[in-house]
Amino acid sequence: MITSEYIKGLLELLTPSLLDTLYMVFFSTIFAVLIGLPLGIILVITEKGHIWEKPNLNKVLSFIINMMRSLPFIILIIAIFPLSRLIVGTTIGREAAVVPLSIAAAPFVARVIESALKEVSWGIIEASLSVGATIPQIIFKVMIPEAMPSLILGVTLTIINIIGYSAMAGAVGGGGLGDLAIRYGYQRFETDVLIATIIVLMILVEIIQNIGNLLAKKFDKR
Repeated sequence: MITSEYIKGLLELLTPSLLDTLYMVFFSTIFAVLIGLPLGIILVITEKGHIWEKPNLNKVLSFIINMMRSLPFIILIIAIFPLSRLIVGTTIGREAAVVPLSIAAAPFVARVIESALKEVSWGIIEASLSVGATIPQIIFKVMIPEAMPSLILGVTLTIINIIGYSAMAGAVGGGGLGDLAIRYGYQRFETDVLIATIIVLMILVEIIQNIGNLLAKKFDKR
């Protein structure tokens, strides 16, 4: 029988773990975008025939990003334990989890940015070139504003992926809802906690997707 005390106890378990997950997702998204945005831009503008044609650089960068994306997250998080310890002083907890989450998401962000910027009509870019616009001006005043709806949807997808990654981080002491699900739902066989964790994650993903859709629609000039 579900009582108020039972619900209160469940909320006391879920709330700190949810806050830890939100912490990890928030900072990991920021760092992943800071790393992935310039990479995605470079991937586009260094293509053959684009505004800063560097085919060799493009091939090397594309290869590195593909290699990073091919690594399973659970292996990556263990492999960069030394880096996490160097940056935050520990390999356990939400702060330590931000490091592998950011690194894992950055290549994905780069490809998302690349895909969004490629949607920008070459005619618009060519028109900017014809009036003497510089490369930075074309990137930040033409390409990014024109691709903003797709960029927003891409970042939304990134956030949802990071939520999934953060749940896996719980398997190696990353904290958050994943850690709660493993400790209670798996190790202690408390199925109700596991189900509650899944429901919270589903609601979180739904909220983020709806916010992303609304923002993308707001910035869509078409």
